[in-house]
Amino acid sequence: MGPEVYRYVRGMTTPPPMPVPHAINRRDDGILIEWDRAGHEGFYPARALRLACPCAACVEEMSGRPLLDPATVDPAVRPVSLALVGAYGLSVRWSDGHGTGIYTFRHLLDVCPCRRCMADRERGAERPGPG
Repeated sequence: MGPEVYRYVRGMTTPPPMPVPHAINRRDDGILIEWDRAGHEGFYPARALRLACPCAACVEEMSGRPLLDPATVDPAVRPVSLALVGAYGLSVRWSDGHGTGIYTFRHLLDVCPCRRCMADRERGAERPGPG
C-alpha cells in the first residue's frame, strides 16, 4: 500500500451507524415509524412522502431536480404495501401504481417530522441515530 493510500485510509472516520426503526406501520394516511422503544416516532404523511420519492423517474439523477409534477399526484394517494430493502431502507407501493423509490432509513430519520427532530434541525443539531 502506497503512502497516499495509507494516509487516506488512516484518516477515514467511521460513519454513524445506519438507523434501523423499531417498528414501521402502514396507515392509509401515511407511514408511522417508531425509531426506538423510548417513544421516538415520526408520522410521514402519505402525499408528502409520495412527492418526495427519490427514484430516477421522480428526481433527475444528476442535478437532483424534481421531475414529478405534484399536480399529477392524487391528494388521496396512499401507501398500499411496504417492503424492507436490505437493512437500510423501505420500498413503498403507492395507490397510484408507483413503487420504484427506496426511502433509506438514514434519510427518513434526517427528515423525521416529530417535534423533537424538527426542533433539533432548527437549532442545527445533528442527530447521529435514533433515540
